[in-house]
Amino acid sequence: MHDAALIDENIEEYLDRHERKELLRFVTVGSVDDGKSTLIGRLLRDTGGVYEDQLAAVAQASGRDAGADGIDLALITDGLKAEREQGITIDVAYRYFTTPARKFIIADTPGHVQYTRNMATGASTADVALILIDARHGVLSQSRRHAFIASLLGIPNLLVCVNKLDLVDFSENVYQRIVEDFHAFSQRLSFQEVRPIPISALTGDNVVSRSEHTGWYSGPTVLEYLESVPINRARNYNDLCFPIQLVQRPNLDFRGYSGTVTSGVVRPGDAVTVLPAGTTTTIKALHTFDGTIDEAFPPMAVTITLNDEVDASRGDVITHRQNPLTVSRHIEAHLVWMHQDAMEIGKQYLIKHATNQIPGTISRLHHRTDIHTLGEEQAERLELNEIGKVSLTLARPIVADRYQDNREAGAFVLIDRMTNLTVGCGMVTGFGDDEMLDSDTGARVVSPQERARRFGQKPATVWLTGLPGCGKTAIGHALERRLFDAGHLPYVLDRERVPRADLHGTGAKLAPVIEAARQGLDLGLVSIVAFTTPGQYDRQRAKEHLDRGDFLEIAVTADEGIRNQRLKEWKRSEEDTDVAYDTPTSPDLTIDTSDGLSLEPIVDRITSLLRERGILL
Repeated sequence: MHDAALIDENIEEYLDRHERKELLRFVTVGSVDDGKSTLIGRLLRDTGGVYEDQLAAVAQASGRDAGADGIDLALITDGLKAEREQGITIDVAYRYFTTPARKFIIADTPGHVQYTRNMATGASTADVALILIDARHGVLSQSRRHAFIASLLGIPNLLVCVNKLDLVDFSENVYQRIVEDFHAFSQRLSFQEVRPIPISALTGDNVVSRSEHTGWYSGPTVLEYLESVPINRARNYNDLCFPIQLVQRPNLDFRGYSGTVTSGVVRPGDAVTVLPAGTTTTIKALHTFDGTIDEAFPPMAVTITLNDEVDASRGDVITHRQNPLTVSRHIEAHLVWMHQDAMEIGKQYLIKHATNQIPGTISRLHHRTDIHTLGEEQAERLELNEIGKVSLTLARPIVADRYQDNREAGAFVLIDRMTNLTVGCGMVTGFGDDEMLDSDTGARVVSPQERARRFGQKPATVWLTGLPGCGKTAIGHALERRLFDAGHLPYVLDRERVPRADLHGTGAKLAPVIEAARQGLDLGLVSIVAFTTPGQYDRQRAKEHLDRGDFLEIAVTADEGIRNQRLKEWKRSEEDTDVAYDTPTSPDLTIDTSDGLSLEPIVDRITSLLRERGILL
């Protein structure tokens, strides 16, 4: 019996049947003005999902964009005043409708580049993504960006609706060309199924009813596909993840931990671990508003009581003892940047994950994704709507899982600490496997890779050699200031800081300088040595002893008269200038200061060399 007749004859049976229907969530994505809102309006109208008074209000508000029936279907979902004035979608609009086969929740997302963050929000819970492509324009950059984000978010099915075919005379050649172009792009995406359909949302061709204009197409309509596509829920029912949101303490005899089961199934008696502390206990009972229950599963909100007194609070996570989640301060993730201010490596952000909010920094940008080819390209930052892979270092451990294994435990957002605005959304791909463990104690120790990410540099020694008066020390301190102001960690080694060394750094008395530079490498520093070191043998010995990091030999020269004049001005005329100096044969850089000791351009040359050698990250 049809639903409409059943409502009149047996409302209880209708409600029971409606309750047992499957629910499909889908999202419309694509470039601006590809017809997303119109398609949803067509679906809602042709399936009876719009009330008569709403249709009347839309008809009254329709202007030049009204179709042949006098209604601008896009206005059914575009309800904001600014949306109707501009004829675009700005915010995510959610709509609900039902058919005899299924219930549906639609998220209509904006296509403009500046509203990509709204699109990512609407797509985060979808089972199917409908991407619309204007038949006149083909596959655009924003179409590729939205498809890639939908793939990263783990949406299993992509329905490619080639829209506005009525404006190209329902050409099969146009349709096939677009399908082939998109297929070549989508090969590297992770969708389980990519299904193309030729449609016209404005006229309704192949949306709910089959079109008589596309005799060359034998596949399903949009509604037929939505009613039949398998719903592959991305929820993980194996690995328990229960982030604690609130500790309930109404009296001395009750301590409960309230929250939502985001993955897994939990029952009384289960052996569990409270992370990140690692405390083990068992489940005593599961409480709800209606009383205790025998099991809880996603997305149920419950209060858990435990058989032992444990120290647990908001942000901690309860998980099964046999399959705990990962606890780490270092995560790797795909990041979608959502703010007009570019991402900054080393800047402090807040990482909002489940019920936790943790300070942290983006310590490394591995690569940026070229949205046209899906290739990986080197970059120093992510701009608005760009996507890349990053490493994050957090102030305290996070309890998480890889996004592909557990959506809820692997998703997070980045918040600017000054403005409190959401600036990025991330999907965890891995954890800091470069952390080092002490072989005896098992304690985590700081690795060279972590130091490099923290300071944005590789450990290195910059060895400034030259006769007295050429300006080595002045250059060294100017370079130290430049690197420090840029967020790096340099340190100058000169006769003031290594007083035990020979004045010129020769022979056996060079050993304290080498030892200090070696310790600098262990600390991840860029050590800047400013000693005469006149002998080629001594400089070669230093290079061999400091081979665990990069070594740059920079020869600083100046005419004899200039050097003597400077020593006099610096009140160091007593310094022995009669040194047997071996001129470097193949230095990494030579700097002549005879024409003046202009420090800024000299430091520019050295920092450029450091970047070329990959020392400054």
